[in-house]
Amino acid sequence: MKPHYLQTTRKESFQTWRFRTLMNWYPMFFGTGGKILFWSGDSKEVQVRLRRNVWTYNYVGTIFGGSMFAASDPFYMLMLYRILGNQYVVWDKAAKIRFRKPGRTTLYAHFLLTDADLDEIRQEVGQNGQLDRTFVIQWRDKDGVVYAEIERTCYIADKTHYEERKNDRQQSRFQRR
Repeated sequence: MKPHYLQTTRKESFQTWRFRTLMNWYPMFFGTGGKILFWSGDSKEVQVRLRRNVWTYNYVGTIFGGSMFAASDPFYMLMLYRILGNQYVVWDKAAKIRFRKPGRTTLYAHFLLTDADLDEIRQEVGQNGQLDRTFVIQWRDKDGVVYAEIERTCYIADKTHYEERKNDRQQSRFQRR
């Protein structure tokens, strides 16, 4: 049973159910020990579970920090990519983790993009062509106790702006030779 803080009114679509199922079997994600429990039809909400098991525990018997880090990796980038569409470029750019407590039980992460978040992103990219946006992810137990916080920074750009910058960088490298 999911913790109370993961209860949602959103629904999963067949497309997001299929995507979630494929992602759970994708070797790079499967190897983290994480499992995607829910991916909303509008891609604005994702819920992930990380159990302590043979894949995820470390030498001292707690959940390996690398499992927490890796199991939270692709979500904000993928959510933004799916929502914003192909007129935007979205990349994971940076991340850092802060451990609060050793994880000895099943942990959950909740990824949420609000309409206000998306409006701000579209507005800033519209004005500046690009932006770096940092999202905070918390790994919590069923009671809501936080075990780790991860800050993930995504680079988001208008595709035209991104291509122009890429071409400028390539020309500048060519001229230096």
